[in-house]
Amino acid sequence: MRDNGRVTSATRQHETPAAATPPRLIATDLDGTLLRDDKSVSPRTVAALAAAEEAGIEVFFVTGRPARWMDVVSDHVHGHGLAICGNGAAVVDLHGGPGTHRFVKVRELARENALDAVRLLREAAPGTVFAVEQTYAFNQEPAYPKLHLEIPDVLSPAEDLLGPDSHTADQPVLKILAYHPELDPDAFLTVGRLAIGDRATVTRSSPSALLEISGPDVSKASTLALCCAERGISHEEVVAFGDMPNDVEMLTWAGRSYAMGNAHPDVIAAASGRTVANNDDGVAVIIEQLIEERR
Repeated sequence: MRDNGRVTSATRQHETPAAATPPRLIATDLDGTLLRDDKSVSPRTVAALAAAEEAGIEVFFVTGRPARWMDVVSDHVHGHGLAICGNGAAVVDLHGGPGTHRFVKVRELARENALDAVRLLREAAPGTVFAVEQTYAFNQEPAYPKLHLEIPDVLSPAEDLLGPDSHTADQPVLKILAYHPELDPDAFLTVGRLAIGDRATVTRSSPSALLEISGPDVSKASTLALCCAERGISHEEVVAFGDMPNDVEMLTWAGRSYAMGNAHPDVIAAASGRTVANNDDGVAVIIEQLIEERR
C-alpha cells in the first residue's frame, strides 16, 4: 500500500512528565544504537527484547536500512513482525525471514521530486554522486563509491535511473542517496536541506558525507506516528532510542527518548535522556529499567 499523505502528528510537545506514563511501545534505531559496532545483537539485548515482549511492550525497529538488510534482527522481531525501514519510507513485515519480507506500507519519493533534488544538489554541491533505493532494486551512478555491501542492479546517471524509461520505473522510489567525496558530513546536510527545501526530507545517518533523501514529511517519526495511531498508542507511551540526525524527529516525538553514549550532538540535544553507548548495551540498560518500573 502506498501512502503519501502529509503527517503532522509527528511533532509534539511535552505536556506531562513522560516517566509517569507506562510505556507500551519501544522504538529503536539499529546501527549505532541497538546493534554493536560489529553489527551483532548482544545476548543481554536479546534477553531485554524478550523481556519487553513478555511484559506486553511492543518493540519496533526503526531504521534507515532497506528491508533486505534486516536479517540482523529478523530473529528478534516482536510478535507483530513489523519494522520501519528506509527512514520511514516503508513498513515491512519481516515474518518468514530474509528475502521473504512484505511491504505493508510504502511512502514513496515522487520521481519529479527526486529529479529536482538531484538537480539542485548538483548545482549546490558540484561533485555529488547518487544512488537510488527502491522497494526491490538498488541502482547507482558509476562514480558512486562502494559504500554498501551489495552489487547495484544498474550503473547509470541518476537522471536515467529516475526517468520513465528506467527498467525499474514500475517500482516506488523509497529514497535517493547523495554522496560527496570532500564536504564535511554536517556541512553537506545543511547544504542539502537549504538547496532542496520542502521538495523532500533530507537527513543523514552515516559518518561520511552521505545524505538520505525521502519524500516530503517522510521520517522515522511520521511513520512511527502512523503505526502508533493504528494501535491506539499515544506518543507519551513510546520510548525511543537513537544516535544520528535521522533519529532526531523520532526522539523529539516520543514521550521518553534516549540518546546513545556515542550519539551525535544534535541527538543528545533532542532526547529527553541519555544512556550508555551501543557497545555497552545502552538500549538493554534502559529496557531493564523499564521492566523494573512495571513491577
